[in-house]
Amino acid sequence: MLIVPFLLGTVVIPAVVIIFTTAGERLLVRFSPTTQRRIRPWFWLAPIIIVVGVILLYPIVSSVMLTFAGPDGTGNVGFDNFAWAFGESMRPLLLNNIIWLVLLPAALVVLGIVLAVLIDRVRYEAVARVILVLPTAISFVAASVTWRALYAYAPEGRTQLGLFNALRQLVGLEPVPWIARPPSDAQWLNTVALVVVAAWAGLGIALLVLSAAVKAVPTELLEAARLDGANEFRAFWNVTLPAIWPSVLTVLTTQIIAAIKIFDVVYVMTNGNNGTNVVANQMYGELFNRPEQLGHAAAIAIVLLVVATPIIWFNIRSVRQQGTL
Repeated sequence: MLIVPFLLGTVVIPAVVIIFTTAGERLLVRFSPTTQRRIRPWFWLAPIIIVVGVILLYPIVSSVMLTFAGPDGTGNVGFDNFAWAFGESMRPLLLNNIIWLVLLPAALVVLGIVLAVLIDRVRYEAVARVILVLPTAISFVAASVTWRALYAYAPEGRTQLGLFNALRQLVGLEPVPWIARPPSDAQWLNTVALVVVAAWAGLGIALLVLSAAVKAVPTELLEAARLDGANEFRAFWNVTLPAIWPSVLTVLTTQIIAAIKIFDVVYVMTNGNNGTNVVANQMYGELFNRPEQLGHAAAIAIVLLVVATPIIWFNIRSVRQQGTL
């Protein structure tokens, strides 16, 4: 069966490209030079537009149609699936997503700015940046597996295999079920512990973006502020922060989108148990564990798309404005 994709990639696709370009160019030469200049870019973009349209639009349209379907993808239940997506059973998940939306972007922006400014002032900048960016080299899944071992918990009196609880046991403190607090406890702290993992794994990218922005701040402006009597904090607040604000917005909006669709950390570490479930993990469960409820999964997917679209648009708009400065 491997011969089919091999022939498709080495023979069929190149042959189609050659035929398309040859026939297209022969057709274009029949037009006037002015018309050729207008048509040629769209002609070359046409295959890409078609492929992107099929890859992006077809799943979206199919998902929208499924949101109105009943069990097993049949019938028409109107907006019942959307009502379920915002119903009582989903509200704890929405609250968890709100925790992610608040803590993850805030943590990465604040830590990224602080570390970018501090690293810019030390002689061992390269070494510090490598150490801080290193976690980005591993996937969120690998980071989750690692931190799950660090968070490992055993009842008091037993040997603690998790590093954090082993250190607590070493100094005589009780072990903490970092991601397994019972309902009688503050279960939202389980979600906070997962946010820590995502922040640790994603800090490198935020640091690189903000560090580049800090380095681009004109030194003349900082020197002028200091000559006017501004201390380091005021120089940062009035000069550095406004100069790097477009990059801050980029990191902020990117991490908001990541928080909206967070899945892998939750799935690997708790699978949504202990009050840590989020919307994307529920969508996965509805799709693969309850295939008869495809409408539920499709409704969640469309809700996530609708929520993320304005943020994506704002991010693109900010990048374009930054490029015109």
